[in-house]
Amino acid sequence: MAEQQVSRQELIRRRRRGGFVGRRAELAAFRANLDRDPADEAYQFLFHVRGNAGVGKTSLLRQLEVVAREQDSVTAYLDDDVHSVVEAMAAISAQCERQGRPLKRFDRLLATYRQRRHEAESAPVGQSDGEPSVAGSLAAQVGLAGLGAVPVVGALAGVMDAQQVAAGADRLRGMLSARLRSHDDVQLVLTPVPLLTPVFLADLTELARQRPRVVLFFDTYERTAPVLDGWLRELLVDGGHGELPLNVLVVLAGQRRLDPGFWADAMDLVAELPLEVFTETEARQLLTTRGITDEQVTGTVLRLAGGLPVLLDTLAQARPTGPGAVQDPSGTAVGLVVGTGHNSYNNVPLQLDQDVYRVLAEGDHYAWLHALPFVNEQAGKARYHEVVRTPMLRLQRARSPLGWREQHTALAEAFGRWRSALEQDLPSDGRWEDGTWLEYRLSETYHRLCANPHQALPGALVELVDACASGDSACRRAARTIALAARDTEAEPLAHWGEQLAGLDESPELTLLTLLLTQPGLPAEHRVACFLARADRHQLGGDHSAAAGDCSAALALDPECARAHATRARSRQALKQLPEALADWDRAVELTSDQAAFLVQRGRLLRTLGRFEEALRDLDLAVGLDPSDWLHRAERGETHRLAGRAAEALAELTRATELNGAEGWPLASRGWVLHQLGRDEDALADLDRSLDLNPDQPWALTRRAELHRNAGRFNAALTDLDLAVTLSPSWQWVVAERGDTHRVAGRHTEALADFSRAIELSPTYAWALVRRGQTHERLGQHQEAAADWAEARRLDPELTVRMLTSAHRQLGTFRVQFGSGGAGDLPRA
Repeated sequence: MAEQQVSRQELIRRRRRGGFVGRRAELAAFRANLDRDPADEAYQFLFHVRGNAGVGKTSLLRQLEVVAREQDSVTAYLDDDVHSVVEAMAAISAQCERQGRPLKRFDRLLATYRQRRHEAESAPVGQSDGEPSVAGSLAAQVGLAGLGAVPVVGALAGVMDAQQVAAGADRLRGMLSARLRSHDDVQLVLTPVPLLTPVFLADLTELARQRPRVVLFFDTYERTAPVLDGWLRELLVDGGHGELPLNVLVVLAGQRRLDPGFWADAMDLVAELPLEVFTETEARQLLTTRGITDEQVTGTVLRLAGGLPVLLDTLAQARPTGPGAVQDPSGTAVGLVVGTGHNSYNNVPLQLDQDVYRVLAEGDHYAWLHALPFVNEQAGKARYHEVVRTPMLRLQRARSPLGWREQHTALAEAFGRWRSALEQDLPSDGRWEDGTWLEYRLSETYHRLCANPHQALPGALVELVDACASGDSACRRAARTIALAARDTEAEPLAHWGEQLAGLDESPELTLLTLLLTQPGLPAEHRVACFLARADRHQLGGDHSAAAGDCSAALALDPECARAHATRARSRQALKQLPEALADWDRAVELTSDQAAFLVQRGRLLRTLGRFEEALRDLDLAVGLDPSDWLHRAERGETHRLAGRAAEALAELTRATELNGAEGWPLASRGWVLHQLGRDEDALADLDRSLDLNPDQPWALTRRAELHRNAGRFNAALTDLDLAVTLSPSWQWVVAERGDTHRVAGRHTEALADFSRAIELSPTYAWALVRRGQTHERLGQHQEAAADWAEARRLDPELTVRMLTSAHRQLGTFRVQFGSGGAGDLPRA
């Protein structure tokens, strides 16, 4: 669309707005792109502003934002205050709302995510000191099975029936569901980005339909790229979360080129805007607008500033009257502050608001800071430009080491007071997720490191362990805090850590925990915490051998650490080292006898081993510790069901659904109990309701399919089974049940394929061998049938005879030769 005609005065006003000088080519290119139709071949949707520190990237981005707003665009500006994709989406949404264009559906889902995460982390489970939070321990358990089904093969197949296999995934999800409300909530807490992004994208798309442009600015991208690169690539190039409208533009700004690992094959889509230092003409124009016209002064300023806009502006603001009055830029910056009677240490905080300002200076002169050329503002907080702040800090340390320490100590104490006051209303497990608390905590750490690096470093490293256990965002922030203190103090104790922490990879927790464990001098109790935090990350990544090894290392330092025994037990279960896992659970329970969660998990393992009475003893104790916990009731009901005690199972599962009617698997389990009691109509109602709550339950789908099959509703049964197999393609029981439905419906070719796949997944699956043999017999393949039945009889003689005898009652008798095992009377299938 063509730009409307503007007056000469309007053009002058635009060019002089805010004293902005230079970068005419970049502004013109951006403005021209806004005027283009998105269908135009020349239209660009991704810009990258690149240049060294102090070259004016932030100033240009702010000016580009003004240009976009003038053309009725909705904009959002992000810098290195965001440390995760979720934080980035939240920041964009908040800025859209301030412009009267809220992303309502996303905001609702974001609020749900924050609330559910808080519930997961703060809900008590009777844990003792040093035990992991609910979110950490239960998320790790869900990670054991990759949120998929747990097939049972080999020797275990003879111990566990199909019901016991049921629900690797469902039961593991249930652990986290114990503290949440639904399957969707569990998934939202565990994997927020894939669930939040499509809703964010849908709202952004709707906004883009209502306004000419939506422009998203990402400043200091060299710092946020490790977190945002993959997500932005998905949005802008790959379309993995849906189609982003072309009138949504993204502008990145950073000191480095874009990472070729993410962008190499998309560089043809990037409009590069490289920024160099000001030309002499641009520099002179800036000085003229600041009132510097004396040629000798201009020449001196040009020489000292080196063409960097921020330094040109800083030197000009001092209003030098002659060339001798032009000082080093860092001294000039301090002079600008001191000359007005204000505290020269206002640059000491990483960022400051009015509360922080009052710690450093008397009176209410905070607004004055914003007139300084080297101070930027974002979200109500002032921040000194690093090109000016860094040499100012160096000058302040050299001039007054005592004043330096006093100012940092005062700030550390202030942030500590604010943090302590906030903790009165925050549960201990939820603090790392609270943005204000985290800012106070890390600011306190930064200033303590600056005041006394030797004394504060051990505590900062311990804090880093806590942050690693709290997720990527907190981990990155804590690491960056130490790195910034190392840069700003240039102190020897911090130098090594500054180098190590300056650039983190995509898995910062594992990297940092490994780094911490290689350092001498870390106290034993904190080494234990490191090993356990790393074990949790290994579990979530599916590396259970490494997780078990870390737990063993922790136990070598602290043999009575219940959490280490429990964490190792989970990994040993995943590795099918069941006797060793049981020994770990025994020790964990012995060390913390009031731990209902440990009792439930040991009870579940005992149930897996077919030791129902022992399992029930543990679950009775767990219910006694907390009778109102629905999960404990549901697990006890499930154990009664598998032990063949239908009445007790029905009572317990009913009580569990009364305590939490929003969770699917107890309803499914109760439905199968009702079927066993001959109440198929009620059973089907429970299974329907369970699957309404959570459609992705392979066990419940398969059980409902059995009811449909028994009633002759083969199409309905196969619809359920197809979905169940899609959800759990390697769960042999589900595949075999679909095969049996095909068999009963007379679809023998399809049945044969499914039975063969189930046996391939579990060669010792006697039930599937008998059914495949029956299918072979129907197809006239008598030798193949005999071979299957012989193998089934070798694996499980009792089951084989029982199944074939049942078939005999319906179809008559024939003689079959079992290979070299001799002949016998067996029923015709």
